[in-house]
Amino acid sequence: MELIEIRARTVELAEQAALEELGLKDRNRVEWEILQEPARGFLGVGRQDAIVRAKRKPAKRRRGRGGRGEKTKGRQQDSRPKRQKQTQARGSQRRQAPKAGGGRGQPAKNKAAASVDEQAEVARSFVAGLLEAVDMDGEVKIKLDDDLVALEVRGEETEPLVGPRGSGIEALHTVAKSVIKRRTNGSARLRVDIAGYGMRRRQALAIYASGLIEQVNAEGGELMLEPMNAADRKVIHDTVSKHDNVRSFSEGEAPQRYVVIAYVEESAD
Repeated sequence: MELIEIRARTVELAEQAALEELGLKDRNRVEWEILQEPARGFLGVGRQDAIVRAKRKPAKRRRGRGGRGEKTKGRQQDSRPKRQKQTQARGSQRRQAPKAGGGRGQPAKNKAAASVDEQAEVARSFVAGLLEAVDMDGEVKIKLDDDLVALEVRGEETEPLVGPRGSGIEALHTVAKSVIKRRTNGSARLRVDIAGYGMRRRQALAIYASGLIEQVNAEGGELMLEPMNAADRKVIHDTVSKHDNVRSFSEGEAPQRYVVIAYVEESAD
């Protein structure tokens, strides 16, 4: 039986995400266990997410109808040979069915991935449902760029969802990607931003990278940056690519993967 654990900023967010993951709408069809209550901490220090464990309740079995006494028993005995004969006939048909590759015996094909537009709508609907579940006033906007789904959550009340250093955005991104995959079998690239944090961070990282590029140009050698997620590393790489005499590359394994900015000497003509 499927058992999942969901981490989110609040119990309500975790439960909503769990329902989405299990493909259910009625929370009464789920067995809940709160493993950890959320804590706000002080100035971001000591904050902890809620952790919820969820399991789909087993379906109730219905007992077949049947009376008591000798008449019922007699009917069961009379019908038994007939049922056995039908079972044998069906078994014979199954044994004679053609193998995979043609006819009815061919296995069902995998579900085709939905279009990027459909995947984007699933992401938008899911995030909008989360905001409604926690009674948070916000607006969810979607922008498409080829296979990239850029999802933006706007609203003054949504700022707390960002989390320390964007950890809330990363958590929402992970859950939304899982929901898209489960519902549409799609794998479109997804970028999530809340309250303009992503844009501000990209701008700050570009300025930070520009300063490091100047330092490498002046001193030569290499500079190793702190570990970053894939989105932040891309900002660094894009900024470096706009300058001469420097290059950048990534090393290490996630989540400790980091960027190195290196000086490149001009080749002699």
